[in-house]
Amino acid sequence: MFRGTPLMIQGTHSDAGKSAVVTALCRIFARDGHKTAPFKSQNMALNSYITKDGKEIGRAQGVQAEAAGVVASTDMNPILIKPTGDYQSQIVVHGKPFQNMKAGTYRQEFYEKGLQVIEKSYLRLQREHEIIVIEGAGSPAEVNLNDRELVNMRIARLTHAPVILVGDIEKGGVFASLVGTLQLLEEEDRKRVIGVVINKFRGDVSLLEPGLEWFEAYTGVPVLGVIPYVSGLHIEAEDSVVLDSYSKDKDETKDLDIAVIRFPYISNFTDLDPLFSEEDCHVRYVQKSEELGRPDMVILPGSKNTLGDLQFLHESGLGNRIHTLAEQRTQIFGVCGGYQMLGDEVVDEYEVESSLKSVSGLGLIPMRTRLEKEKKTVLSEGILDYEGKHFSIKGYEIHMGVTIFHERENGKPFAVLADRTDGVQMDNIIGTYFHGIFHNDSFREELLNTLRRKKGLSPIINRLSFERKREESFDRLADVVSMNLSMEKIKEKMLEFQALSKKEAREAHGKNV
Repeated sequence: MFRGTPLMIQGTHSDAGKSAVVTALCRIFARDGHKTAPFKSQNMALNSYITKDGKEIGRAQGVQAEAAGVVASTDMNPILIKPTGDYQSQIVVHGKPFQNMKAGTYRQEFYEKGLQVIEKSYLRLQREHEIIVIEGAGSPAEVNLNDRELVNMRIARLTHAPVILVGDIEKGGVFASLVGTLQLLEEEDRKRVIGVVINKFRGDVSLLEPGLEWFEAYTGVPVLGVIPYVSGLHIEAEDSVVLDSYSKDKDETKDLDIAVIRFPYISNFTDLDPLFSEEDCHVRYVQKSEELGRPDMVILPGSKNTLGDLQFLHESGLGNRIHTLAEQRTQIFGVCGGYQMLGDEVVDEYEVESSLKSVSGLGLIPMRTRLEKEKKTVLSEGILDYEGKHFSIKGYEIHMGVTIFHERENGKPFAVLADRTDGVQMDNIIGTYFHGIFHNDSFREELLNTLRRKKGLSPIINRLSFERKREESFDRLADVVSMNLSMEKIKEKMLEFQALSKKEAREAHGKNV
C-alpha cells in the first residue's frame, strides 16, 4: 500500500452499520500489518471518547482506533457535534468546545472553517499511517444538504477515496435504498462507488442471489459482499437509535433487574455495556414511570442537557418513583449528569446547555451543582472503598459542572484521586463523575454481588474481563467481515484510486510549474 491510502465507508442511512464495518476493516488491515487509522471528519453523537491528552472525540472513532491498535487522536474526528436541545448543538473542534450553534448558522458560518480543520487533520493522519478508513454519516443522498456537507462525498473527493456503500437489509427495502442512493448521486460521485455491501443479513444467502444478480445488472455496481448479522458483540454502538432495540420489560429469567433511565438527551450510554455482557443481569431502558417497576438497581446515566433531562424526570413522574425506590433501599447509581440530578438543585446561569436557569434535583444527596463555561475532559484514576474492599479504578470525565456539598455526615467520597475526591456514597445512593466506571471488572463484580446478596443469592466469582470480551469481539467481527467481503478486490481498487490521485497530483504540479 502507498502511505495514506484511503477507503471510505458510506451508508444508505444512519445505523446501516458503517461504524461496525469501519471497526472491522481497521482490525483486518492492522492484522495484515498495515498501520491503520480511522477518520470521521464530522460526527454528530452524544457518546464521547477521551483521548490520552484529555480531548473529546466521537466514541466510535476511539473504539476504531483501539481496533486498529493505534492511539486515538482528535485528528481522527476533528469536529464533534453534540445536540443540546432547542435545535442547538455544541460544536467541539479538536476535542474542545468551540461554540453552541443552531443548524442553519453552522451550515452558513462554519463550513469554510470546518473544511480547513478537516483537511489539515486528514493530511496529518495521511503522513503517519499507511491506510485510513473513513466513515461517512447519514446518507450521501441527502440532496437538501449536499451543497455544504462536510462528511460524505465532499470528503471522498477531498481525500481521493474510493467509496463502499453499505445497506442494512434488516430494516427492509435494501435494494431500493441502494439503488435510490446511487441514482441521487452526482455522476462524479457515483463513479467513486467501487461496490456495495449488504449488512445484517439473516438466513440462507442463496435466497438473496437473484436479487444480487439483478442489482449488479441494473446498476453496473458490484456487490462486494453480504455480511451476516453478528450477535453478542461487546463493541460500543455509536447511534442512540440502537436504544430502541432494548427491552423495557423485566426478564424473569435473569437474577438481577437493572433499570436505566432513558433521558431525551442521554449521553455516553456505552457506560452500561459491561452490564449487558453479564449473564445474570437484565438491563432495560425506561422512559415512563409505569415501566420502572421494582428493579434491583436504577442507573441515571450521563446527559448532554442535564436541566432539560431533570425536568423530564419531574414531568414524567420518574423522579417521584426514583425517590420512592430510594426510600425503599433500592440501589440508585448516578453517573455524571445523572449524579448531578441526585442533588438538591442544578443551576445553569450561563445557559451552557439550555435556556433553563435552574431546576430542582431529586434531593437524594445534599449537594448543589453549578454548570460553568469550561468543560472538564480528562482521563481519571483513583482508589474506591466499597463494601469494605479497595479497588483501583479508571475512567474518564466529561462535564461542565462544579458540585458542592452542603454536608456529608451520612456519606463518604465515591473515590479518592491523587489531587481530589470524586462523588459520594450514601447508604444505597452512589454518585460519580467517572464515566466507564462499570468497565472496572473487580468493582463491577463486587457491585453485582452486593445486589445478589441483598436478594439472598450466592455471589458469582471471577466474572470474565469485559476488556477481554471486547478484544475477542473485535477479532470475531473482523473474521466475519473478512470472510464475507471481497477483500482482494477492495485492496485492488484502493491502490488504483491512490495511483490515479498521485498521477493527477503530478500533472497538476507540472501545470503549475
